[in-house]
Amino acid sequence: MKSIKVYNEKDFPRYLPKLNSLYDDLFSGGKGFRSQLIQLFSEDLKLNEKQTLLLSQTIEFIHNASLLHDDLIDRSHLRRNKPAAWLKYNAEYAVLAGDYLLARVMVNLSSYGNLKLLQYTAEMISDLLEGEWIQDSLVNDFSVQLGQLDQVHRLKTSSLFKWCFRAPFLAAENYQEGVHHSLEKMGEIIGQLFQRSDDLLDFDVRNFEKKAVLGDLKSGYINSFGSYLMENLDAHQRAAFKNCQTIKGLFEVVGEEYFCERLNSFDQVNDELIDIYQFILKELYEKDKVLSEELFKKLERLPNLLYWRKK
Repeated sequence: MKSIKVYNEKDFPRYLPKLNSLYDDLFSGGKGFRSQLIQLFSEDLKLNEKQTLLLSQTIEFIHNASLLHDDLIDRSHLRRNKPAAWLKYNAEYAVLAGDYLLARVMVNLSSYGNLKLLQYTAEMISDLLEGEWIQDSLVNDFSVQLGQLDQVHRLKTSSLFKWCFRAPFLAAENYQEGVHHSLEKMGEIIGQLFQRSDDLLDFDVRNFEKKAVLGDLKSGYINSFGSYLMENLDAHQRAAFKNCQTIKGLFEVVGEEYFCERLNSFDQVNDELIDIYQFILKELYEKDKVLSEELFKKLERLPNLLYWRKK
C-alpha cells in the first residue's frame, strides 16, 4: 500500500515562506502509516478520492502537530534524523506551526460538513493534549507505574489509531454504535501495542531500524518497558538504573537473565492484548459483516507488523 501525499505547496499560504519551509522538513521522511491505514478502510467503504484525502490529511496534520509540540516539550534534538523544528527555526515557530496544522484540520472538516466527524476529531485533539499534560508531569518520576503510562498512551498514541479505525465509518455515515465500540477498542489496543513496541526499541529490542537507545531514560522519562523492568528491583538497583547510559551498563545493574525474563513476560502480556484484538476483529467480520475478507486479512496482520515488527 502506497502512502498518500497529504501535503503539497497549495495547502498553505505561499506568503509564509518560513512556515512552508518548516513543513517541507516535517512531512518529508515520515512513513505515513496512519494515512495508509485510512486508505485501507476508505477503499473497503467505497469512499471517494476527495474523502480519502481529507481523512488522510487530517490524521497526518494532527500527528505532525503533536510531534512539533512533543519535540519542543521534550527538548528532542532530532526528528526523522533531522534537526527538530524548534531547534532549526525556534520554539515560537514550532508552536505556531503545530497550532496552524490543527486550525487547518478544523477548517477542512468544517467545510466537509459532517458534524459527527468534526466533533469526534475535536475530542481526539483534546485527548492528545490531556495525554501530553499527564506525560509531562511524569518526567523524572522513577516510581511511575505501567497503569499510569497506559493512561497516557490511551490519550495520545491510541487516540490517533482509534480515529483511523472510526473516522472512515463516520465519513461513510455508518453510525452503528456497536460497530464503533468495537472499532474504538481495536484502535486502543493497536495504539498500546505500537507504543509498547516503540518503547522496546529504546532498550534495543527488535530495533531493526537501529534507533538510538536509552533516549527516554536519559531524558528522565521511564517508558512502559522501563517501568515493567523496574518493578522488582530493590532501591539500590533503582538508583543505579536511572543513571544507565548503555545497554551493557543496564545489564550490569539488572542482570541480562532478569532482563530477558521481564522481556518474555512483557511480550506475553501484549500477546494477550493481540488475542483480544483478534477476537473483536473476527466478530466485526463474521457477525457485524462490516469488513471485506481482504480488509479482514490485512487487519489480522496488523498486530504483528506493529508490535513484533514483522513484515
